[in-house]
Amino acid sequence: MGWGVAASPGMTTTPGPATERLWRMASLVPLPEEAVRGFVPDLPVEIVVAEPRTPAGVRAAVADADIVLGDFTGVVGIDASVLAAGQRIAFVQQCSVGVEHIDLAACSAAGIPVANTAGANAVAVAEWCVMGAIAALRSAVWADAQMRLGGWPQMEMVERGCVDLAQRRVGIVGFGPIGLACARRFAAMDCSVSYWSRHRRPDGATAGAAYVDLDDLVRTSDVLVVVIARAAETLGILGAERLALLPRGAVIVNAARGGLVDEIAMVRMLDDGHLAAVALDVYDVEPPPTDDPLRSHEKVLLSPHISGGTLQSRIRILGQVSANLRRAVTGEPVQDVVNGVDPVVRRHA
Repeated sequence: MGWGVAASPGMTTTPGPATERLWRMASLVPLPEEAVRGFVPDLPVEIVVAEPRTPAGVRAAVADADIVLGDFTGVVGIDASVLAAGQRIAFVQQCSVGVEHIDLAACSAAGIPVANTAGANAVAVAEWCVMGAIAALRSAVWADAQMRLGGWPQMEMVERGCVDLAQRRVGIVGFGPIGLACARRFAAMDCSVSYWSRHRRPDGATAGAAYVDLDDLVRTSDVLVVVIARAAETLGILGAERLALLPRGAVIVNAARGGLVDEIAMVRMLDDGHLAAVALDVYDVEPPPTDDPLRSHEKVLLSPHISGGTLQSRIRILGQVSANLRRAVTGEPVQDVVNGVDPVVRRHA
């Protein structure tokens, strides 16, 4: 699929069916306009693609937009300056679960509902977390590297660490759709599963996982799975002091966001043997610098922020975004609003 050709400096446009006034949607995602058209194939929507994806390009794209399609990479944010440039914005649809790069308070103050794609990648991320936990417990990353160097580390694996996932105590930090999907899968692997979340779930809606205070959860987890949303109150939630509560030989699996787990403390704990291994899909800086010690550490499984990026997840995201955009332009309440604003989208006259 080729890249769109700019119709004028700073943007490309594709008109939808003729109406008295078409809805105008500014796309901040790194996709050409023909790909974005797939979200609204038969709706009266004019597409404006931010090109280039710079502050100036974004402001030009949103200038007369009714809808903004948020960037799933998180590189292009939506803050008060973007809202000031887009006085007509009536709805923001994020093409991912994470919304930390959107100023929700500013959107709420302007009466703009912001929706995400809640649950679309829950299965994919949960499967990655199980994979990461097994790989960490089996020293799989190190064994693979040794084999590729011509070695045969059969006996060294025993000394290094090679244990079952079954019967491990799994603690899940965060219990939205992803946390619940993790609980189901780890329980099916014969693990004892507990969780902590900012909002305790009803006992019948946790797949058998027990609610535990965060410090107690960390203290009793052989496998600590981090899938909590990044927000002001969760930044640094797993700092050095709290990580020190982990049992010796524990593993950490982080598929949430960077900035939640103290990376420096984590490396130090890997070096002194307190942690057996970690599996990471997210980082404080993305991509991590080439000299980041995480890149060269033999006890770290690295993944490029793609745990939720399966084909099936992308199909579900496309379906959820398309359905919400249809609701928006037809006057139905949109779903998965994350900032508490009335879900009926009302564009400016």
